[in-house]
Amino acid sequence: MSELLSPYVTNLQIQFLLIAFSTLKKFIKNIMSCPDYENSKCRKGNRNCEEKRVDKLENGTKLGKPVLLLVIDTLMDAPLKQAISEGRAPVLKFLVENGQYFPDIIAPFPTMSVNVDTTLLTGTYCDQHRLPGLTWFNQQENRLINYGTHYRELLKLGLGRSIEDVLFNMNENHISHQVVTIHEELQNNSKESASINALIYRGNTEHHLKLPRTLTFLIKIPKNLLAKAPKVFSFGALAKINPSNRYQHFFQKLGINDSSSVQQLTQLIINQRLPNFSIVYFPDLDQSVHKNGRLDVTGIEKADKHLQKIFDLYESWEAALSANIWIAMGDNGQAWVSANKEEALIDLRKMLGSFRIMKEGKGVQVKDQLVLAVNDRMAYIYTLNPNDVAVETVVEILQEDSRIDVIAWKKEQSTAVRSGVRKGELLFRPDGEFMDKYGQSWSLTGDLNVLDIKQSDQGIEYGVYPDALARIHSSLNSHEGDFLIVSAKPGYEFIGEGSPSHVGGAGHGGLHQQDTLVPMIVTGTNTKPPHLRIVDLKGWILSLIE
Repeated sequence: MSELLSPYVTNLQIQFLLIAFSTLKKFIKNIMSCPDYENSKCRKGNRNCEEKRVDKLENGTKLGKPVLLLVIDTLMDAPLKQAISEGRAPVLKFLVENGQYFPDIIAPFPTMSVNVDTTLLTGTYCDQHRLPGLTWFNQQENRLINYGTHYRELLKLGLGRSIEDVLFNMNENHISHQVVTIHEELQNNSKESASINALIYRGNTEHHLKLPRTLTFLIKIPKNLLAKAPKVFSFGALAKINPSNRYQHFFQKLGINDSSSVQQLTQLIINQRLPNFSIVYFPDLDQSVHKNGRLDVTGIEKADKHLQKIFDLYESWEAALSANIWIAMGDNGQAWVSANKEEALIDLRKMLGSFRIMKEGKGVQVKDQLVLAVNDRMAYIYTLNPNDVAVETVVEILQEDSRIDVIAWKKEQSTAVRSGVRKGELLFRPDGEFMDKYGQSWSLTGDLNVLDIKQSDQGIEYGVYPDALARIHSSLNSHEGDFLIVSAKPGYEFIGEGSPSHVGGAGHGGLHQQDTLVPMIVTGTNTKPPHLRIVDLKGWILSLIE
């Protein structure tokens, strides 16, 4: 398909696209389809209108009691508890009071949504599912892949190719076919599932992704991309369950928003079409936390209002609990970022300025030595020719910066870890004499304090870097190449050529517990996963499905 795509977009095309967006925004209100359940003027008899309540459900559907997984991007324990105590999150409070609450589920590393969601759906870390992060260097194709850190980087890398990566390659080609998603496994066992606005959705049923005409006109990209997803599938304006265009426009992120997620799920509930399992993604809180900081409560309040619309579809909230198994959770946390711009931003280009770093707009050139793939508070740093620049040469420069708390790379048969904060070096590898609480054994040599690890009679215990050994090991073995990883202390984040920054707000991607720990609320079952990690949720979720 790539030969059909234009690798770059001209400045004239970009200007035309922006004008088109502006024009659409002005007249779109006059052509909007029938309002959804929010609008009291919705006329009876119109199939797009959703002002309807489910008065009776026969325990879900004939397929069994449905499991609904509501993923609220960047939901965290402390602000959630504050929102509940202040009466600003009544649905989440109701779920907590009527279910199990786990405040510290561990996300994989890097703590970026595409990696986290792939781990959730496959039950594997990225050393097996092979999706390393939001941006990474593909050695086979000799190019930097970016799924959407910032439009500046997508334009430099080629907008057409980037769109193809996000909409097709990420799910179909970049996630290993040696792993099986929940959607694939359920369909293989004659059960049904749904994916609503989740970035990771790989399943067994082919769907056409309908791109806006303006976009296909400006960029040579097929109008109807074919994607494999679960049978019931919604992805913004590109694939819809509800035919309404409300919440699906350019200025509404093409339907990748909380209102659209509610709209699509509502269509399933009121028609009693919920499958065995549904994952529903609520993305809006993430941007609110990026801007306002990790203790942002207003974003949680808004997310809860969307949940209220879902629960109000039932005769009562108790009826909603009786009808389904509900799981509400975050996918990753965020660490605070200092308001002092000069201090907060770790510019890897300046720090490594003595090397020739690949320019995103040019791609890899003959004389280039390093490639930077910045995942907010984490980064992959690649050496293109180890004989020219050794990884350890780069490590020695990085560890001089006290804002970088974890630096890790492969060293012979082990993983080596240093820090700009703590002295010493730690070497580790799997299958050793030290056991952790997750049943993983490790060989450890050197200074355990580098990763805030302690030894006890029960084995090794993790401190501020939960499940640190497995998570670091997975990221260093997630794809081919000679590279190291860096993670920033809370208060700081990395920037590269065009990556975004969140000065005075919050960011994620890092190994620290602030980036890592998320809450999970479960109602409708007294069971729980074997370990409180996202990597352990798949098997447990499947056990809930009849």
